[in-house]
Amino acid sequence: MLTGRTIYLRSLILIISITLFACYPALKREARHPEEALAPVRFFSPTFQDDMDRESLISAIRKNLVYLNRLDPEKPFYYGSHAFTCKHVRESQESFLSLLKKNVSPGELNEEIRAKFLIYRATGRVGNNRVLFTGYFEPIYEASLEPDDFFRYPIYKRPDDLIVTNLSLFKREFKGKKIIGRIEGKKLLPYFSRRQIAEDGVLKGQGLEIAWLKDPVDVAFLQIQGSGKLRLRNGETISVGYSTSNGLAYRSIGRYMLDKDFLTKKEMSMQSIRRYLSEHPSNVKEILNYNPSYIFFRRLKTGPLGNISVPLTPGRSLALDSKLFPKGALAFISCKKPTINERGEITGWNEFSRFVVNQDTGGAIKGAGRADIFWGNGPYAEMAAGHLKHDGELYILIKKP
Repeated sequence: MLTGRTIYLRSLILIISITLFACYPALKREARHPEEALAPVRFFSPTFQDDMDRESLISAIRKNLVYLNRLDPEKPFYYGSHAFTCKHVRESQESFLSLLKKNVSPGELNEEIRAKFLIYRATGRVGNNRVLFTGYFEPIYEASLEPDDFFRYPIYKRPDDLIVTNLSLFKREFKGKKIIGRIEGKKLLPYFSRRQIAEDGVLKGQGLEIAWLKDPVDVAFLQIQGSGKLRLRNGETISVGYSTSNGLAYRSIGRYMLDKDFLTKKEMSMQSIRRYLSEHPSNVKEILNYNPSYIFFRRLKTGPLGNISVPLTPGRSLALDSKLFPKGALAFISCKKPTINERGEITGWNEFSRFVVNQDTGGAIKGAGRADIFWGNGPYAEMAAGHLKHDGELYILIKKP
């Protein structure tokens, strides 16, 4: 027999469940606009616990302020259905920075955030109101500034004939949209595909080569990561970063390999893809050219830069869909990170949460349910970036007007 207390408790649990579900309904279609990607949090905000050192967060926000200070103070940033000026975003992050410098306790920081900040939650993927987190890192490859029998695979700088067209100049409904192409005669055509560039050599002999690598897989992985270091034969190291793309849609070679049964879903990782390609050289061209997108680079004076042109901070910089989430936004994430033993093997996955900043984007990072964490460089960063594929939560913060 159910007692009155039992009935009360069950009813309370049901009410809470219904309330939570009502607050965060699963998307029925992919988010296309900022108001569909972020929902205001009115109840059940997260506990803001940070697993990293405070100095790295202070550094990341300071870099962010460099970006915000370059912009028109009245430029609008869209946080869900709400618009805030750049001036307000900047003042919001300066306020948060002052809290960090005061070295307030975690409890005091939580109280300040709840009292003074608006909190938005990413609506997640279609049918799943959580965010899929992956990772990227800064690889290091051997390279040469001159080609030879060992270094035969170039990385290119942006070609002069690559044209970026702002479509909003033609029709208002195309606001925020662009196409990338080239002029041939009197026609604007799509730019050359990966196959045409890598296999047919359509850009060869134009003086666009930045350096040559030993392996076409190294070139492809450098393009996927978007930046990296090149270790030259004389011991010098140069940094390269994303300049632009050929404008063709990114297609995942990992997904292609799953569909072809080259790898199973369980074993899928960046490391397993590389291992398969090394063991099956006859399949390399087929797999790499499945993705027609091609990335052009530029030499950098500092480490990797995000899409807001400030240096990325390991563990603190996040890549999101720039059409849906405000660039440079202060964010908070909860997800899982790997534990790695002395042999470089993953022994488990632990829950973590931290503050991050939206400072980058990526060809595969599309929609309200995708996020990419920058892990830095080194063995741990490579393992975390190569294996992370876990659901988590993403929140965006801004000070109340």
